[in-house]
Amino acid sequence: MSQPINANVGGISPVPRAQIASNPAYQAYQILHFAFALAPIVAGLDKFFHLLVNWDMYLAPTVPATLHIPAHTFMMIVGAVEIIAGLIVAFKPRVGAYIVFLWLWGIIVNLLMHPNRFYDIAFRDFGLSLGALALAKLGENFEEPVITK
Repeated sequence: MSQPINANVGGISPVPRAQIASNPAYQAYQILHFAFALAPIVAGLDKFFHLLVNWDMYLAPTVPATLHIPAHTFMMIVGAVEIIAGLIVAFKPRVGAYIVFLWLWGIIVNLLMHPNRFYDIAFRDFGLSLGALALAKLGENFEEPVITK
């Protein structure tokens, strides 16, 4: 198992921050960290305002029928969860990225159940889920370690 690049293990000094910042893998981590913090927050907020799209149309009709709540109410709950997921990614990317990965798979299942067959969007979300998984894996090396005494 590899050690985090910035760990102080066995008397080895941490790698200087400038050296880490120039590492292409760290740069990829930062890009994914920013994207997977911002995107769920923006998408979550838009569930309330519908400035980007009417998100309710993407909800498979079986979901509100099964839960006995209006589609818009369900999507507002979805929006709140997405905002929270984005905030978790912002502050704890390694944990939050797994949450977003699983959340995207929930969206994929919903899209595949939809009678309008949003397969293209489901395929896009599959790609996004791989990006979230990549962020979680990169976080193993770059997220600041928790120091306990």
